[in-house]
Amino acid sequence: MVKIGVMICDRNRKCTGNKCFKSILERDGVFSEYPVDEPIEVVGWMACGGCPGERLEFAPADMKKFGAEVIFLASCYLAGYPVCPYITDHKTYIENVVGLPVVIGTHPMPQNYIEAHLKAGDWDRDGAWDFLKNVTGDTEAANKYDSTNPNFLKK
Repeated sequence: MVKIGVMICDRNRKCTGNKCFKSILERDGVFSEYPVDEPIEVVGWMACGGCPGERLEFAPADMKKFGAEVIFLASCYLAGYPVCPYITDHKTYIENVVGLPVVIGTHPMPQNYIEAHLKAGDWDRDGAWDFLKNVTGDTEAANKYDSTNPNFLKK
């Protein structure tokens, strides 16, 4: 069993987490790296606290106390406009101060988000492609997680 913590962007602080939890259950997105028969336990779910990361100093450490072995910076860090300007700082802080590895992204990036960001040009402008490689590139998954799709999150 792997125990994880998830940090979400504060712009989405009221998010239900449906896409993230669905991707954990179905091993989509970054969770495709985990075998289906290996349980994943979410020990913490917390918004960053807003720019520049008000809760960053304690939330990942608390998750570690509850057994988190890795912290995921949720896909919303990349899905919002603009991309979180502190994503590299958050990753570096958690890895160097808290001492846990960080994975950027959770669920596959929805197709409607991909199309909007390509039109806006912010992923290119903000150098986000290195972070996006874990959550883009699978058209089927992108369509599955697109909430404008009539088959949204159906198998």
